Amino acid sequence: MIHESERKQIIALVKREVVPAIGCTEPIAVALCVAKAAETLGKRPEKIELYLSANILKNAMGVGIPGTGMIGLPIAVALGALIGKSDYQLEVLKDCTPEAVAEGRRFIEEKRISIALKEGITEKLYIEVTCRCGGEEATAIISGGHTSFIYIARGSEVVLNKQTESCSEEADDEVTLTLRKVYDFATTSPLDEIRFILDTARLNKAAAEASFKGDYGHGLGKMMRGVHKHQVLGDSTFSHILSYTSGACDARMAGAMIPVMSNSGSGNQGISATLPVVIYAEENNKSEEELIRALMLSHLTVIYIKQSLGRLSALCGCVVAATGSSCGLTWLMGGTYEQVAFAVQNMIANLTGMICDGAKPSCALKVTTGVSTALLSAIMAMENRHVTSVEGIIDADVDRSIRNLTRIGSQGMNETDRLVLEIMTGKDS
Repeated sequence: MIHESERKQIIALVKREVVPAIGCTEPIAVALCVAKAAETLGKRPEKIELYLSANILKNAMGVGIPGTGMIGLPIAVALGALIGKSDYQLEVLKDCTPEAVAEGRRFIEEKRISIALKEGITEKLYIEVTCRCGGEEATAIISGGHTSFIYIARGSEVVLNKQTESCSEEADDEVTLTLRKVYDFATTSPLDEIRFILDTARLNKAAAEASFKGDYGHGLGKMMRGVHKHQVLGDSTFSHILSYTSGACDARMAGAMIPVMSNSGSGNQGISATLPVVIYAEENNKSEEELIRALMLSHLTVIYIKQSLGRLSALCGCVVAATGSSCGLTWLMGGTYEQVAFAVQNMIANLTGMICDGAKPSCALKVTTGVSTALLSAIMAMENRHVTSVEGIIDADVDRSIRNLTRIGSQGMNETDRLVLEIMTGKDS
């Protein structure tokens, strides 16, 4: 039984981690930091200097920036300074116009932006921005979370300084989760207290349907709704889950000005945790209550796993998000807690090790791999079939299996992360 005080903490946690975002969250977080530095400066910057962690660079190199038709960090930086509003958080660029994009292009052409790797840091999500105009300057730093400012200063005047704190304010009241607690919360909380999770269904389904009307990225979602659906995949719940999930990812990675509901700082994680559950529920005549509880189970599972994995890692986020959706699918199929745990074991046994090589249009392929495995893992779990503790990294205790997954992603794959960035930055373009 979860006490009311802890239940309120979990609700607050979900509301912090499941938020709207427009565009890939790494370049958008950079734009947010630039906007804050420019606002602190109080005037239009003449020069902008950025120092970024390797993972931020990796995830911003190949992704479309909403409303611009352009790829990569420079335009995100320019627009953050010119029209960004930090109050909008991860929708910082939602006021973008064609005129602003043209102005941003000129800003880039005038070589007013410098971007470099921040050396000597262990934090994988780190953004440091200094805006200068005349003899004045302002600095803003985001670290640890996509909207977590730890330092803001204008000249010698320090407005905010959390750099010396051993943990963030959010960490101080962080809830200790287990899969059992996640399951109990999702399945027993008063419905009106968790109804807000339906916003994920509304936003992310709308993003997918918008993508079907356009031509975004590799067009994977739209492609699967065409002739291939009938000739290969069939007109089934499975094919619909794949097309909706990949379609929303197509639009987001291509830089469509379409909001999605993110999870733990990632729009693709939010999409993958939401749409398989929504489509399955709709096509199997599940009630609103069942949909709400399945969505909460999916999203909170993702949040739980990310607590120990970290915001950014060498492990593709679709592994984590699809594990959440597999839990939601299993529960919608009538699964017990034990069968939900089986689904998690099956997911970890299958997808662990999928690398993250940055945000880009082909993320739609990885998202599709993740959610197809989510459905397979759920079906296996409902037959009481699961990968056992004598196999690979799976432990008899599902929470230990999750720790094994996150240890591999946050520690074991660090060299992979370094090599991936080296390959990405060393290509002839």
